[in-house]
Amino acid sequence: MKKILIIGAGAQGGACASILSRDNDVSRIVLGDLNLDLANKVKDKIKSDKISTTKVNAGKIEDIEKAAKGVDVIINLTLCRFNPNIMEAALNSGAHYVDTAFDDPIWTQLTKPEPLEISSKFKTAGLTALIGCGGAPGVVNVLTRYICDKLDTIDEIAVKVGDKFLGEHENVVRTWEPTWCPEIALTDYVDEPTVFENGKYIKYPAFSGLEEYAFPEPVGKVLIGYHHHEEAVTLPHFIGKGVKNVGFKYPIDLAAAAFVKMGFASSSPIEVKGSKVAPMDVLMKLVHRPSDTFLAEDENTAKLPPRYAHPYLVEVSGEKKGTITRYKIWWPSSLFSTVEEKQELYRKFGTTKVSVALPSIVGAKMCTESNTKRGVISPECLDPIRFLNTMTATGWSLKFDEVCSKQVAIS
Repeated sequence: MKKILIIGAGAQGGACASILSRDNDVSRIVLGDLNLDLANKVKDKIKSDKISTTKVNAGKIEDIEKAAKGVDVIINLTLCRFNPNIMEAALNSGAHYVDTAFDDPIWTQLTKPEPLEISSKFKTAGLTALIGCGGAPGVVNVLTRYICDKLDTIDEIAVKVGDKFLGEHENVVRTWEPTWCPEIALTDYVDEPTVFENGKYIKYPAFSGLEEYAFPEPVGKVLIGYHHHEEAVTLPHFIGKGVKNVGFKYPIDLAAAAFVKMGFASSSPIEVKGSKVAPMDVLMKLVHRPSDTFLAEDENTAKLPPRYAHPYLVEVSGEKKGTITRYKIWWPSSLFSTVEEKQELYRKFGTTKVSVALPSIVGAKMCTESNTKRGVISPECLDPIRFLNTMTATGWSLKFDEVCSKQVAIS
């Protein structure tokens, strides 16, 4: 029976704890957060004897180690800036490690490429640190590996994300409401996106590589562009097979773009009526924060139809036995597409917010298996069929569409 520490009790931490509380493979869940009141509210909602809460300052390694005593895996669902601390605490505690997003120093070391400094320490300890194992990155990487396993050589991998509002807007003018950490949502538009082009990592300006891409219905055409995201970093590093080009494109959020262009992504103070204030602090004070979305869920919200269609799509081109072959796969990022599926998710897990939490749990389970590679890895290093089977065994099957086309010449 596995013992798991979750760091971060927000939108994803609450969902993760709820899913794990119903898992017969899990005997103990420690939910740690700097906001102990939030962690206790999550525990009270789930009502499971498996869960205990503790106050954890992710900026202090000793805090994390205290909470991690005796656990098998740490699932990090807090901000990327705390990743190095939590990874070090996992090593010191003899625990495997999973996160759903990452940044420097690992980002830069992968793009140099440089040896991952901490990877050898995890290998020596017989532990796995699985980075970027949520929805995107995460499931995207697993299904990319699933396709790449069908080909002998890989030329190009293109990851594209679509978005369409399915209902009627209650207001013509709406606020900016990111569904995950607002700081990360905004800075991902600020940072120059990494693209792997002709075998080399390069940087493009923000809001570049624009194209209007036709996604499968009901989404249709969406304006997308290069975006700061992990897939374009890890896939070239770990996939192999001669891959030459990897890019990640994301919908252009016009509200976020306007904030960036106006300077609201800056942390440098400016003077306003005699006071110094950072524009980012002002925006983050006013923006809706999604940390309470798990607590706000109930049987009634589960009956509401999906508000957005938000597909992930991967295109892979390469060769199989000398024939040029292209694959395209797509699936709903939420892991459900109907009201019936949404209600079923809530009945099984006590939440519908599973798109990040569930893959992180699957990754955590695979980290504890003896045949999983040790050291620092990303989800494309995992056996994709085993990952998908584990997801099904945990309680939810991933459904996706797959199309294959080949270049054929009859002579």
